[in-house]
Amino acid sequence: MQLHEVRPTHRKKRKKRVGRGGVHGTFSGRGSKGQKSRSGHMMKPAIREVIKRYPKLRGYRFKSAVNQRGVLNVEILDKKFKDSEIVSPDTLIRKRIIRRIKGRMPLVKILGGGKITKPLIVEKCLLSKTAKEKIEKAGGKIIS
Repeated sequence: MQLHEVRPTHRKKRKKRVGRGGVHGTFSGRGSKGQKSRSGHMMKPAIREVIKRYPKLRGYRFKSAVNQRGVLNVEILDKKFKDSEIVSPDTLIRKRIIRRIKGRMPLVKILGGGKITKPLIVEKCLLSKTAKEKIEKAGGKIIS
């Protein structure tokens, strides 16, 4: 036996054509009334309820750029800056530690992760309590 001689052992099942008189008259095996008996019936998608629950104002993926911040730890400042150097959003962008968000200068928040040994001058940055304590303990200054 070769590949061109291979044939199925069963017959093909013919598609049932209903609604043309004969055995399946009037309702064509769909029952009488209701959504499933109509032509072109569309069952309600399960996802519709989920879509309806999304907030309608400003689209569902809207996040304002105001809330986005550049966040970094004290440890990074210790590695990238020298003694008594000024730390501000401008200097952080120049040293490529943070990036602009949609072309704007981001708010910078410094967190207290890691150790700091150098006295640094911090300007125009938000600080966590632990970061503030660590910078002042190392002999640094915080200018608001």
